[in-house]
Amino acid sequence: MEIIDDIKPIGVASRVVHAPFDKALESLTENGYDVISLPQNAQLRIQQGKNSYISKNGNWTREGILYVPNGKPKLVRNSPILNSAREATEAHRNGNEFYPTPEQVEKALVDSVDFPTQNIEIPADRFTEEPLTIYAFGGEEQARAYGEFLKNAGIQKMSVWAVDKGHVNKQSQPFARQMWLWYLDLESLLIGYYWFLDNDYWLRGVKVGAEGTAQNSESYTPKQISKVLNELKICGLETQILDRLKR
Repeated sequence: MEIIDDIKPIGVASRVVHAPFDKALESLTENGYDVISLPQNAQLRIQQGKNSYISKNGNWTREGILYVPNGKPKLVRNSPILNSAREATEAHRNGNEFYPTPEQVEKALVDSVDFPTQNIEIPADRFTEEPLTIYAFGGEEQARAYGEFLKNAGIQKMSVWAVDKGHVNKQSQPFARQMWLWYLDLESLLIGYYWFLDNDYWLRGVKVGAEGTAQNSESYTPKQISKVLNELKICGLETQILDRLKR
């Protein structure tokens, strides 16, 4: 297992663990990290720059894709794999899909958006026009900022890759795959078909790192915290920050 703390605790800290998904998740959780979301990942890339470690390396995020036989896939904010990491990793180790329970599917769909049934490309200057990128990166403003960041990095489009429809329709029930955000290259990739949770891939986590914040948390409202984060161009962390401060 390889662990790299590449973003130090100034407000928000981030860590990546190179291990099978279940082991990496266990390591992050034991050390107080939450699995990073796509909005957080995008904002940290903007914050750290195109040549930073987080921009030059891809990682799993907390989102997942629910594939439904003969139906439309859904990108969900909280992947059901997160709550069944051992089972999902073992399923992949044995060459099987991970099939979440009906209850897990219902819970995940509460916060979701349509995902394509085939590979598509989204121009970086159209991120605010596509429901997928608006949702994925945390709203229109954040989607616009990430699109501009990609363009400034010389990347004109983002490809979105999905599991082949033929494979999906052969399944007897919905299955889940974890979302992977590709590193910055000639293009950007949002990969919804990655397999092999049992391989040593990167899983990234985030946590609030400023000391003393918890003692003063009652002095600030959610609106004030949100305003400061927006001014710093670090969006999508409000709920997790408040949860952490209450602990």
